Amino acid sequence: MTTSGETPGRTSARKAAPAKTTAGKTPAKKKTAAEKAASGKVAASGETAAKRTAPAKAAAETASRATKAAPAKKPARKAARPEAVSKKATVAVDHVAPAGTVAPKPPGNETRTALVRRARRINRELAEVYPYAHPELDFESPFQLIVATVLSAQTTDLRVNQTTPALFARYPTPEDLAAANPEEVEEILRPTGFFRAKTKSVIGLSKALVEEFGGEVPGRLEDLVKLPGVGRKTAFVVLGNAFGRPGITVDTHFQRLVRRWQWTAETDPDKIEAAVGSLFPKSEWTMLSHHVIFHGRRICHARKPACGACPIAPLCPAYGEGETDPEKAKKLLKYEKGGFPGQRLKPPQAYLDAGGIPAPPLGAG
Repeated sequence: MTTSGETPGRTSARKAAPAKTTAGKTPAKKKTAAEKAASGKVAASGETAAKRTAPAKAAAETASRATKAAPAKKPARKAARPEAVSKKATVAVDHVAPAGTVAPKPPGNETRTALVRRARRINRELAEVYPYAHPELDFESPFQLIVATVLSAQTTDLRVNQTTPALFARYPTPEDLAAANPEEVEEILRPTGFFRAKTKSVIGLSKALVEEFGGEVPGRLEDLVKLPGVGRKTAFVVLGNAFGRPGITVDTHFQRLVRRWQWTAETDPDKIEAAVGSLFPKSEWTMLSHHVIFHGRRICHARKPACGACPIAPLCPAYGEGETDPEKAKKLLKYEKGGFPGQRLKPPQAYLDAGGIPAPPLGAG
């Protein structure tokens, strides 16, 4: 039946467009007995199908959960990357390196600016470790220094310092040594090794000083290198320590260390001098030589460097070539760093104030 006041046409329109009803929903429709029966069959059929497909759905859900859980393994893969391994390795090595630090190797493509900065920092660090650094040959005049330096070839400064007191007591001036009996000089110099060649050199340079320079040691490089037995190394020792004129002393210790530190790859002493000299102001050359040589004699030894006791380990590309255990490294230290006597019988007061011990005279102990 139609609602009061509505025409049959309007009733048809309402059935065709249920969205326009007041409630916005399609009016509920009563199901016939046949429809109810059909609906019951469909529901029963759906339940049966659901029961049959339940195991498949459970397996699918299990696989899905496994798939969702898989990404949890990614952090483990990330931890295996080189960056993470590198960090762990660094932490592990920290417990072995001196002062809890690991010495990073300078990059192979280190720029000139980076090299200069690293070299100067090393020198500053060494200056703090060896504020008392000095020439380790006893001398009281330029003449004594030049003779002692010539005698120091192929032997230690300690041996020279134990030998020269007797030499200078008998031949105190260039004139005296120039007129000396070679056999008598050889006997005095015997403990220094190569005593015949050294006797010839010191007598020859004494004669040259008397004949060409009035018995005085010249203060110019070009004059010094003309003297018998005097090369650039000896000349710079004399210029820097007797005349206060800057110079780089390229001895065996200096050569070894500057190559270890990768300041230069040169092997010729003159080329090493030029390469290292270009890294520092000229005013620092003499003390730079003392710092490097002191370090080479006390800590950075030729055969077994004491890496574990080295104050510049973080700046050294060669860290690890020697003993890295701090306690074992301490046993390798020499001279005052190891609590032993130094090389000079009459060292500077600053050295004594720092705990240095004078060397014993020849034949003592």
